[in-house]
Amino acid sequence: MHGWPGRSSNPNVAALASALLEQLPQFADEATERICQQVEAYRREQPVPHDDLNRSCRQNLEFGFRSLVDAGPYDLSAPRRTGRLRAAQGAPLAMVLSAYRTGFAYMWDCVVAEAERSGLVSATELVRIASDMWTLNEMFTTEMATSYRDAMTDQILRQDQERSALVEALVSGSVADTATVWEAADLLALPYQGLFVVVAAEPPTLARHALPNIESRLRDRGIGSAWRLLPDLHVGIVSLRTANTLQLMVDMVRPVVTTRVGVSPVYEGLEKTAQAMHLARIAMASITPGDPQLCVFDDAPVPALIASAPTTSYRVMNNVLGPLLKTAAEERELLLQTLETYFTAGSIAEAARRLFCHRNTVRHRLSRIEDLTGRSVDNPSGAVELYIAIQTMLRLPNPPK
Repeated sequence: MHGWPGRSSNPNVAALASALLEQLPQFADEATERICQQVEAYRREQPVPHDDLNRSCRQNLEFGFRSLVDAGPYDLSAPRRTGRLRAAQGAPLAMVLSAYRTGFAYMWDCVVAEAERSGLVSATELVRIASDMWTLNEMFTTEMATSYRDAMTDQILRQDQERSALVEALVSGSVADTATVWEAADLLALPYQGLFVVVAAEPPTLARHALPNIESRLRDRGIGSAWRLLPDLHVGIVSLRTANTLQLMVDMVRPVVTTRVGVSPVYEGLEKTAQAMHLARIAMASITPGDPQLCVFDDAPVPALIASAPTTSYRVMNNVLGPLLKTAAEERELLLQTLETYFTAGSIAEAARRLFCHRNTVRHRLSRIEDLTGRSVDNPSGAVELYIAIQTMLRLPNPPK
């Protein structure tokens, strides 16, 4: 509730207000017409219907005219209602503010015209009225804009919650029927059919975004997406225009990665999102814990295989490396480091360079590994088993639960 304290009763101003109120329907129509002329968006009656605008003009004019003699507290619920309504209608705030400026300018024109016609108030009194009316304008506009922004904030939060819930429903597979998937696609502003990937990112801490502002960053490059923050995962569904867009998306995300991030294979149709989510999780789990990297599922088949069957992989590792793992700690670490470096380097010469030792030293260590495990890196099947075993050790340092 607001008022202008100290205003004294003035019969001349009261008579002026009464004369203005008698012409209220005509003034409301003329104010509506002026707003439509000066604010182009109102001419189309979208998003604000003509009758709605006329009703708002009448309420505001009536309130303004009555306020000329109303010295007590008064209610500003009308501009608050208008602000909430225009936000719900999707009218831009700049458009509504323009209408308010035009409407109050017209209201003042009406006061001046009636004062001159009737001679009810003096020039001094008219100056006082002008001051009061523009104060009212500022208060009205402030209340309307505040309510508008509050309503828009509520809308954005509600829409974000709805979008997040839909993303979670898609990645969890709880959306089954085609009609619901179509509806979800529409609400998420994603195509129902097309090319998609799921991105699964490990949060830096509980319930924190792993990839802040990622949706807007992708949108700026013309890539649509929808995201959901879960307690232990930041997950997104990304719409790719073409298969080549995957690399563009990866190139955008990789520089801002601070945790493990997995990307599913490309798939068609949102109804397959749950399966893609499973593969994105596997791609993320295939990265060595604590190593901030992005892994695309199809680019790392062996790590993905290990992550998809951790219990079996851990058992294979123990069977392959069992005798080596029982050696003294110093020898064990040296042999495991040599094996890992050899597979990474691709040759004994390059491995020796990276390990800062002679090639014969590398050969000797690989021979020792063969003696302990019964598997040689020169034998294709033995090399595969040793490679899977060492990759499992790197990615599963502890037994799976």
